[in-house]
Amino acid sequence: MSHPHPELGPPPVLPDGGLRIVALGGLGEIGRNMAVFEYDGRLLIVDCGVLFPEPDQPGVDLILPDFEYIRDRLDDVEAVVLTHAHEDHIGAVPYLLRERRDIPLIGSKLTLALIEAKLTEHRIQPTKLEVVEGERHTFGPFDCEFLAVNHSIPDALAVAIRTPAGIVLHTGDFRMDQLPSDGRLTDLGGFARLGTEGVDLLMSDSTNAEVPGFVTSEREIGPVIDEVIRTSEQRVIVASFASHVHRIQQVMDAAAKHRRKVALVGRSMVRNMGVARDLGYLKVPPELIVDSRDIEEWPPQDVVLICTGSQGEPMAALSRMANRDHPIRIAEGDTVLLASSLVPGNETAVNKVINGLTRWGARVVHKGNAKVHVSGHAAAGELLYVLNLTRPSNFMPVHGEWRHLRAHAKLAALTGVPEDHIVIAEDGVVVDLVDGRAKIVGAVHAGYVYVDGSSVGEITDTSLKDRRILGDEGFISVVVVVDSNTGKLTAGPEIHARGSGIDPAQFEEFIPQIQRALEEKAADGVVDMQEIRRVVRRTVGRWVSDTYRRRPMIIPVVLEV
Repeated sequence: MSHPHPELGPPPVLPDGGLRIVALGGLGEIGRNMAVFEYDGRLLIVDCGVLFPEPDQPGVDLILPDFEYIRDRLDDVEAVVLTHAHEDHIGAVPYLLRERRDIPLIGSKLTLALIEAKLTEHRIQPTKLEVVEGERHTFGPFDCEFLAVNHSIPDALAVAIRTPAGIVLHTGDFRMDQLPSDGRLTDLGGFARLGTEGVDLLMSDSTNAEVPGFVTSEREIGPVIDEVIRTSEQRVIVASFASHVHRIQQVMDAAAKHRRKVALVGRSMVRNMGVARDLGYLKVPPELIVDSRDIEEWPPQDVVLICTGSQGEPMAALSRMANRDHPIRIAEGDTVLLASSLVPGNETAVNKVINGLTRWGARVVHKGNAKVHVSGHAAAGELLYVLNLTRPSNFMPVHGEWRHLRAHAKLAALTGVPEDHIVIAEDGVVVDLVDGRAKIVGAVHAGYVYVDGSSVGEITDTSLKDRRILGDEGFISVVVVVDSNTGKLTAGPEIHARGSGIDPAQFEEFIPQIQRALEEKAADGVVDMQEIRRVVRRTVGRWVSDTYRRRPMIIPVVLEV
């Protein structure tokens, strides 16, 4: 197996007839999926998603792929193929289109409708081409065939990309539910046909590569949801991804069966379900939906609320309910149903929400105590099935953390893919498919781009480090006034602290140490303001560390007279 290492340098010029693949996200992480394909000077992008921030990234709203690799070549981009409408595959599209608005977006009906609704908020009118499974379309040198795959959102697609360098099959996110609620199966016949034709490189979803067997069918979840709603004596509040149309359909069907009204809570939930309803993907019985603002007028036993926040997102509806920061108040006897999988890294946030809801008397039903969700990603048995159907010459696991990628690579080796034809890459690693072999040839920069409010890319890792220090250790500001000619202290120091846990009275005993340090520097003829700031910072930092074993942010302010 070939895999990246820190010594990788810039890639060489792509050989004639070769295909280059660079993932700008989605490798070694769950989210931010984006792959760039290059052939004969032209580019094709598959997916353009976001990553949601971790607790140690305070203030960050979203994390985008870094477009620097393609920024000077945006005119070479033929199209962006969107495999499905989850945020980790489409969320960064508005930010890409800010840089070139007329890049064609290629996707299924629901995928394009949901991204268009999102783009409206960014005041962008996209160029788009709607495709369906079984179709083939050419974008420059890229001949793309689209195949149906089953996932936790309708209308998901895999894409086979044909160039003179060979056939690449990109599965997107998929599973092999044999009894899907919408009747739309993963096109295993199409996969087998491509295998017969010859798949030169398979890029396959790795999210559940560590999970043995096959995923449970969606149909097994419906009766569980029905039972939860039937046995609940008060309101039922269901938290789900705002794009999980199948799950929302199951909740609505159960609510209608038990004569409860349904209210949608959360802007993205209302928007996405409106689009799904208008396009016929969501079947809503007459008079089932009521406005969430009128929900208090209905008896609790007659109500089901569907909201966002199943991942513990702090600003989502469910988290705000748990914190009593939402118009809808959790009451004793309410039932909260978390009808989604747990994205790795969100465990702490979700547990905090569960505890908050339980505090107010709610019964919380989640994946840990009931079968209320099945994964949208193929487990190991299904991944083996696809590997055997397609019999790829080369294999590259995608969409997953390192443990998922390596587990998937082991599965490929078990099916007979030679180990030196298995490529485990990470974001920014350059893979060339030349003469039937896929090899790592270099690396490009593919860092995180942080969205914080209206700013994009202005927050750096250094900024986040400062925020973490402020949040964990607080800060101390020290104001001194010095003579600009002699460097001598003329006033101060004046010390202020916030969140440092230090008694302000202790500073009075410490001030003489700062004064002595500055006097020594002045005696040495130091008048440089930057050096004086360093003296103050070092002196204060050493004292705080020795006395309190803490490392707050120290902000020296030096005024000249």
